[in-house]
Amino acid sequence: MNARRSFLAGTAALTLLIGIRPSAFAQSGTWPDRAIKVVVPFPPGGSADILGRLVADGLTHTTGQSAIVENRPGAGANIGTEYVAMAKPDGYTILLQSNNHVSNPSFFLKLPYDPVKDFEPVSLVGTVPMVLTVNANKPVTNLKEFLAWARTKKDLVTFGSAGVGTPHHLAAELLQAMTGIKMLHVPYKGAAQLVPALLAEEVDCAIWPVNSVIQHIKAGKLRAIAVSASTRSSILPDIPTIAEAGPLPGYSLDLWLGVLAPAGTPRPIVDRLNAEILKMLRDPKVKEKLDPIGIEPSGTTPEKFAEVIKSDLVKYAKIAKDANIKPE
Repeated sequence: MNARRSFLAGTAALTLLIGIRPSAFAQSGTWPDRAIKVVVPFPPGGSADILGRLVADGLTHTTGQSAIVENRPGAGANIGTEYVAMAKPDGYTILLQSNNHVSNPSFFLKLPYDPVKDFEPVSLVGTVPMVLTVNANKPVTNLKEFLAWARTKKDLVTFGSAGVGTPHHLAAELLQAMTGIKMLHVPYKGAAQLVPALLAEEVDCAIWPVNSVIQHIKAGKLRAIAVSASTRSSILPDIPTIAEAGPLPGYSLDLWLGVLAPAGTPRPIVDRLNAEILKMLRDPKVKEKLDPIGIEPSGTTPEKFAEVIKSDLVKYAKIAKDANIKPE
């Protein structure tokens, strides 16, 4: 990556010396003139994959060039993320990433990329409220009952997650830190295993994206206790937030998803990508697709997305430190 940046820096300096703006090629209207790859560092079927395919469809429709999704899961999303970090910064390889982008530095001793320096933020795309969920057989119906149960249960309450360092893990650690309850973490290898574990009562609870559990909540097999976001979810309007139900002022942790490009991608391309994504998110048909599964569109400027990234790097590092979790 250092060699690539040195080359890019030298090229930029040369173009300035000869009086040509470095972004001139991007402003000529030649981008895009071939297929765009949207890399999703997670398996097919989850929230990131759903939004990645919407982004790809939107870019295909508005740019006239095909955009395809390429799933590159593994290593806590690090495999796909590193792939994009090393890609040519020309706007033809972009990343649809989640909070893992900013939580991984607190859980991995050495990352093959820098989450800030190696990327150009393009836009947040969506947020997915998470909900504290228990099996319907559990003797709790609200957050106060859940906290009392966790404090008096003879064995530690177990909570499941999609892996160490995932937003689901961090949300539960934050709840422990703010309430003093003690729970035992049971990490699974991805989302596909966790819901069956909740249904089979292999774990007591999970703070999990609402779109993954809504059908089981409506069927009465799982019970929604409280939402982890700062506001109530439109898909579960009667379920309070953890902050209001505790009350636990300041508690808030969403699953967010956004688009990033490799560092050095010319600003005109970043701006074009941003404009096309915002256009896609304003389409009523997109909202109709996302509302039933609890994904809330949330387009932003590149600068606003950069603020979210930097803020959450600090927030998640504190959660990991308070939970005495050491990077491995």
